[in-house]
Amino acid sequence: METAFAVASEIGLAPACRALGVSRATAYRHRSPGPRPTPRSGRHSPLALSDAERSAVLQELHSERFVDASPAAVYATLLDEGTYLASERTMYRILATHAEVRERRDQLRHPAHAAPELLATGPNELWSWDITKLKGPAKWTWFYLYVILDVFSRYVPGWLVATGESALLAERLIAETAVKQEIEPGSLTIHADRGSSMASRPVALLLADLGIAKSHSRPHVSNDNPYSEAQFKTLKSRPGFPARFGSLEDARAFCRQFFGWYNEEHRHAGIGLLTPATVHAGRAPEVRAARAVVLAGAYAAHPERFVRRPPTPPGLPSAVWINPPAKEVKPQ
Repeated sequence: METAFAVASEIGLAPACRALGVSRATAYRHRSPGPRPTPRSGRHSPLALSDAERSAVLQELHSERFVDASPAAVYATLLDEGTYLASERTMYRILATHAEVRERRDQLRHPAHAAPELLATGPNELWSWDITKLKGPAKWTWFYLYVILDVFSRYVPGWLVATGESALLAERLIAETAVKQEIEPGSLTIHADRGSSMASRPVALLLADLGIAKSHSRPHVSNDNPYSEAQFKTLKSRPGFPARFGSLEDARAFCRQFFGWYNEEHRHAGIGLLTPATVHAGRAPEVRAARAVVLAGAYAAHPERFVRRPPTPPGLPSAVWINPPAKEVKPQ
């Protein structure tokens, strides 16, 4: 450091410290007279608890009545009993020294819910259903739209609009839709979230009678019912969707028009830009073949316009999953 001050007399302290790679604070500290301060870690405060007192605090925290209590609760309880061992913060410091800073309270442990893994390889194998609210004519008034969606084809085979959410209405809708679609026992799974109507006893008994398997989303996990959520987004993003419906009949009329368009005219990106009705009826191969003929003609007329390869119509997924299984990582 003497070198730094020797050079500093010629060029200044700051340039000298930069040239020697030391800070000015270090240079001044070494230049100042007197003993250097003892590092904090080596000092023991006279105010700190003794080892015996710390052991007493830890023993109290480990006692049967306080083993699952927070330091705040221990501190307050002892204080009410006329005893003071240490402050709440000191109790935390003692626990931290022994790596015991964690949730000490006895709490209910919720079971881990496995993600539903559901597969559809064709129509009427997996349905998803849900209920969404439609705003009514006045504030705090609602109509309830029940929708059943075929996950593979994205076709809506059944829906209804009502003034309330009811398990009996859900039961009726599922029963009528199953009859209309000629569902055979053991061939269909219906997936829903855990709403009161979805998880109701009447619906569960109906599904058992019809031989339909039921599946539910995990609590508070909207991604377990993605196809119904996406369909509701399409509904509410549709041009002409009103801010409020004037009456129940207005809501039903709008939904009647929407689901007619959605099933018969909407080219869905998830099913190769085909309409849900086309896929649900099994006509996807012939429609794709007709598209391929058109594209082949376009290629024959102007092959130079297709630089990479001849055009092909969008493909149709052979399998649709709700929560596909995680792929196993093979060891290297």
